[in-house]
Amino acid sequence: MEIRAAQVPLSGWGRIAQEQAAAYRPESWNALAAVVASAPEKTVLARGLGRSYGDSALNGAGAVVLTERLGRILDLDEERLTVTCEAGTSLARLLSFLVPRGFFLPVVPGTRFVTVGGALAADVHGKNHHVDGTFGRHVEELTLLTSSGETLRCTPDENTEAFDATIGGMGLTGFILSARLRILPVETPFVRVVKRRSKDLDQTLARLYEEEHLSRYSVAWIDGLARGRSLGRGVLMRGDHVPLAQLPAGRSSRGHLPEATGPSVPFDAPSFVLGPTSIAAFNALYYAAGRDGTSLSGFAGFFFPLDAVGAWNRLYGRRGFVQYQALLPRDAAADGCRRLLEEISRERAASFLAVLKTTGLEGRGLLSFPRPGVTLALDVPNIGERLRPLARRLDEIVLKAGGRLYLAKDSLTDAATFAAMYPRLAEFRAAQGRLDPKARFFSSQARRLALLEAR
Repeated sequence: MEIRAAQVPLSGWGRIAQEQAAAYRPESWNALAAVVASAPEKTVLARGLGRSYGDSALNGAGAVVLTERLGRILDLDEERLTVTCEAGTSLARLLSFLVPRGFFLPVVPGTRFVTVGGALAADVHGKNHHVDGTFGRHVEELTLLTSSGETLRCTPDENTEAFDATIGGMGLTGFILSARLRILPVETPFVRVVKRRSKDLDQTLARLYEEEHLSRYSVAWIDGLARGRSLGRGVLMRGDHVPLAQLPAGRSSRGHLPEATGPSVPFDAPSFVLGPTSIAAFNALYYAAGRDGTSLSGFAGFFFPLDAVGAWNRLYGRRGFVQYQALLPRDAAADGCRRLLEEISRERAASFLAVLKTTGLEGRGLLSFPRPGVTLALDVPNIGERLRPLARRLDEIVLKAGGRLYLAKDSLTDAATFAAMYPRLAEFRAAQGRLDPKARFFSSQARRLALLEAR
């Protein structure tokens, strides 16, 4: 079978890391297997929709395999509450199929424009992690194409090591071909949202802890530029699926989630658009508008607010941005979050997206990010030569607190820092080495962080 590649420029969603790579676009599993077996590049890597922020879906020294043509929905079992699809299926497409039929995914991240394979590889989490855990906890089965050409059926009880290394393994164990996922029955496409404002970080965290048991979904937006007594002020939002009996008159019980975004940002914005002054004004308005109350929201508005604007990453301009997401143990969360916010505020590294969530059970993947605690996610614009020193100071705070960073968001940490944060890294390296002894699967992030054993 003839295989062809095109040289294409690629970047992470934050547009900090940009590389040239050979890109293949197979249209069948046989064609994919041919790329793995015969592509002349030393290493290959699956790439979905490119929504990881840093270099985890880049492979500048090798090839990437674009998976959007491997996105069929294969089966819906309404009795067993499962859906089976190819790994290249986007969550947008999957939800546009499921929601009109009265189902939702049990875990979704902050965007629906990721593939199922990417969601598995990053073991994504959502606003309900404190209740339902990570995406990987709802996978009944996946099929994995290894570097030897073997196809493995992996479940929590069969080929368990491969399953646990693949969930959260950032595509380094092989190509996920398909997955069977559990689904959640829902009666309407709406969420009842309760909002409460908080005056400072202590109150924000206290309300998150107090109210997380009241709703399935919970998240807090915080003002990343507030200082002094207002540091960490925010708006807590919690929500639950609306049952049919509680749907207001005139609202349709049938829902639809479009596969495409709304209008897109057409060009790279100038620096002042998301500079400290404009972000401070935005944050003040958002905080003022976040009055206590209850409202009804559609799925898209509650789960995927940023998806309303296509290519929103262009708002940060040509220099790009990083999303810094840290997880801190609860007993260290107040001090750790305060120090992180103080560093960001001191640098005037304006962030209009600053989000706090509580987390529950640790993911079963060897490199899964979440475990019990609190996550703080901050968009940080590229502030030039000040960016990496800032990232190092943030890393030191997280390490001291016993926390960790999220591989799907990371752009700047180093190998030693990452190894100190992930105690199961050696276990992952050993499992990955058994699945891929010649290191056929690689990424730029894996090189930067020394995620694989030297061989």
